[in-house]
Amino acid sequence: MEACAGRRDLIGITGMTVIILGLILLSLFAAAWVHMCLSAPKGKRGRRPVPDKERAEIYARKLSRMLQYDTVSKPEYNVEDLKRFRAFQGELERLFPQVHARLECFRLDGNLLYFWKGKSHDRPLVLMSHQDTVPAEGEWKYGPFSGAIAEGSVWGRGACDTKCSVMGFLQAVEELLEEGYEPEQDLYLSSSCTEEVSGDGCPKIVRFLQEKGVRPFLVCDEGGGIMEDPVPGVRGSFAMAGMMEKGMANVHFHVSGNGGHASTPLRGMPVARTADFVHWMEHHDPFRKRMEKPVREMLRRLAPYGILPVRYVFSNLWLFGPLVAEVMPRLSPHAAAMLQSTIAFTQIAGSDANNMFPKEVILGANLRFIPHQDMEETLGLVEKIAAKYGLEMEVVSAEPSTAVSETEGEAWELFSRVARETFPEAPVCPYILTGGTDARFYQDICPHVYRFAPVVLGPEQKAGIHGIDEHISTDCLPGCVDFYKNLIRANR
Repeated sequence: MEACAGRRDLIGITGMTVIILGLILLSLFAAAWVHMCLSAPKGKRGRRPVPDKERAEIYARKLSRMLQYDTVSKPEYNVEDLKRFRAFQGELERLFPQVHARLECFRLDGNLLYFWKGKSHDRPLVLMSHQDTVPAEGEWKYGPFSGAIAEGSVWGRGACDTKCSVMGFLQAVEELLEEGYEPEQDLYLSSSCTEEVSGDGCPKIVRFLQEKGVRPFLVCDEGGGIMEDPVPGVRGSFAMAGMMEKGMANVHFHVSGNGGHASTPLRGMPVARTADFVHWMEHHDPFRKRMEKPVREMLRRLAPYGILPVRYVFSNLWLFGPLVAEVMPRLSPHAAAMLQSTIAFTQIAGSDANNMFPKEVILGANLRFIPHQDMEETLGLVEKIAAKYGLEMEVVSAEPSTAVSETEGEAWELFSRVARETFPEAPVCPYILTGGTDARFYQDICPHVYRFAPVVLGPEQKAGIHGIDEHISTDCLPGCVDFYKNLIRANR
């Protein structure tokens, strides 16, 4: 009888515990619902401006002429490359005569820095974007250097990445000069010719500014843009501004063997060990996931525009943060890249003959680091895993993550206000840039570096960047010019 009574008491205590836990969970979910209603009411957008077809046509023709110049950058920069860039810059002089007649222009080994003196000098503004492009391979619908204007777009290598921005800020200054405008603050237009090969072009510009004692108040480079449907469950256009860049390394893995004839195969040969390592890395996830501040801020700002379940979850990251960090990587590779370090295998070399084992296999990979598991830790972890398969890792080049630009303060308020006014249909959101830009070099002299190209980057445009059939809609070009004009006027 006593045993039965003890069991009943235990059952009663367990039941009470379940009830209490249930009430606690119910309270948490109810509190989350109230928090969503108060902090993330359904968002409202402004009206998309009506496209200015006349201006769009003028800007498209200018961009077209810029795209007709081959400005592919190469790691080994030589005299012939400089001639190609000088030819392109000669076209810029013809397209933007007022800029070249009235602004001071410093030419630093093919890199350009324009200076427009303002009435004051305490808040210098830097607008930047690079002249160079990646190679144009494969078969294109329109020639990669044709600058074709067709199907409502301008086609060619560099249309999105990033001659559109170069055209945009040069045209903005051209029009302001024609209006007789005098800037309140100093303005610099910066354009390197080595961005795509991580060259020394932009560092030369930054060193030049450092020697003159210039410390920019705000720097605006490429990286983000007006993007459609940035995460699953959130529809519409958003002005996505990159607040930081992940670190990056290029590494080689070396696997040695004795070679030999393929007629007498052995286990554990270099190719097999390399394949085992790649397979393990592809099917396991050795990197830690965590939401950095820009990602949390991005989700918080996206919350009001999501469908109800997404709005509920994104507005309550204090409760659902771990769940979101676990689920987001499964939704898209881009979402995964914002939460953790990544590795991509990109090159492999072995034997020159089908019937011969290689004495060495070389495997190339590109790593991108996240701040909470930055360069040294990520490289150490990968090297340790590779060693288990007999691979030796060689670091070819590496650099850590950049600092995070704040989403508060005067510089951010200026940038976000101008973006809202220029693109009222696109709420402004910060995010982590998973690629790399020249902007990182400016963080030595400026704490407020925002990576944002004021153009529409839909799925087709993003697919064309570094790919085939790169093109940009002509309708978005007036907004690009207007953003830069508005930013120059607003910097007082």
